Amino acid sequence: MIIPDYKTGKNHLSIQRFQEMDYLAVSNYQLPIELMMENAGLQLAVLVTHIKPKPCNVVIGVGKGNNGGGGLVAARRLAAWGYKLFLDIPDNNLKPLPGLQKERAETFGAKEFTNEQPDIFVDAYLGFSQRLPLADNLLDSVKKANNLNCTKISLDIPVGFDKNTGSSIFNPDIVMTLAAMKTELLKLPHNIQVYLADLGIPVAVYKEFAIEQPPFSISPLLRLR
Repeated sequence: MIIPDYKTGKNHLSIQRFQEMDYLAVSNYQLPIELMMENAGLQLAVLVTHIKPKPCNVVIGVGKGNNGGGGLVAARRLAAWGYKLFLDIPDNNLKPLPGLQKERAETFGAKEFTNEQPDIFVDAYLGFSQRLPLADNLLDSVKKANNLNCTKISLDIPVGFDKNTGSSIFNPDIVMTLAAMKTELLKLPHNIQVYLADLGIPVAVYKEFAIEQPPFSISPLLRLR
């Protein structure tokens, strides 16, 4: 599989503006959260297959909210394709939609992460609404993940991300951000690869925010650097 390169230039939004874009897509275009979650999870699963073919052990760190739901969609997809999936869930008090996605992923064969050695670890703990400091149980999970000898991916934004410096508590090799490049992610260390995934947001919404829609008609997954 070939993932095309895409240079964003000035074609990016702040996290706050992206939250407004996300809300507009839901409220004005009847684009449900569940569908965007499915789109994010599918592209995350495709990225995993691009990085590492099966047989492959994948651990997905799952948070309580929609970012965790996207990770669980990826778990279900990858399990369906024959990957071995394990879930690290520091807080099982998931919101209803991620809870449903967890049931689906487990039905497809995803299991609780114990001591398996993963080939890939995915940080889907927290999205762009995350706040510091991290809860102790989550911080423990992130520290353990950092010590794993495997490729590490963050979904949308690394957990523990500092908007001012670009540093984060979780140390990813790759970030797959959603729908548009976030201005704050430009500060990520240069050794981190960045991909951009299509959420299904229509071109009219991009125009509302005075940026171009990335060329998702060519590929729903683009490499930014």
